[in-house]
Amino acid sequence: VKIPTFPVIFTKATTTINAPYGDIPFDAKISTSIDWEAELGVIIGKRGKNISQANAMEYVFGYTVINDVTARDMQNNHVQFFKGKSLDAHCPMGPWIVTADEIPDPHSLFVRCRVNGELKQDGNTKDMIFKIPAIIEWMSRGMTLEPGDVISTGTPSGVGFARTPPEFLKPGDVVECEVEKIGTIRNKVV
Repeated sequence: VKIPTFPVIFTKATTTINAPYGDIPFDAKISTSIDWEAELGVIIGKRGKNISQANAMEYVFGYTVINDVTARDMQNNHVQFFKGKSLDAHCPMGPWIVTADEIPDPHSLFVRCRVNGELKQDGNTKDMIFKIPAIIEWMSRGMTLEPGDVISTGTPSGVGFARTPPEFLKPGDVVECEVEKIGTIRNKVV
């Protein structure tokens, strides 16, 4: 895999937000290539633009768990990621926000995903390609970050489309995404 020079940035529609224990909708007419991505979420706490890496952590309010559910076929059909990552209720997060002072080193947390109890992803934020300060610096270049903005920091290896053979979620599956010191979200595919 070629390591990118800059963070890969994409947005998700606000309608993707889902509860930490909410159901993930599945519609075979829309996509049958629904994939999991356990990630650390960073919640911005104060307004900022052109933030330096040296000051970036001052803008972090806290952290949460995110499952960046992705329709891989839709993602691959477009030149950008927005549509494949923006299906309704395809971004469970929670189960709460842990404030930044409770996690002095967010670059040393286990990130795991289980599907039907089977471990699929088992990584650590120390292996992130871009650390949180670099992501915030790049995101805020020429663009204002607002309190409440959520940045998903990337996923460890083990996602379904990269497996041999590829694996995708189907109705009845239960996905659990966990970040150490934050908690676990659990979502059923329906």
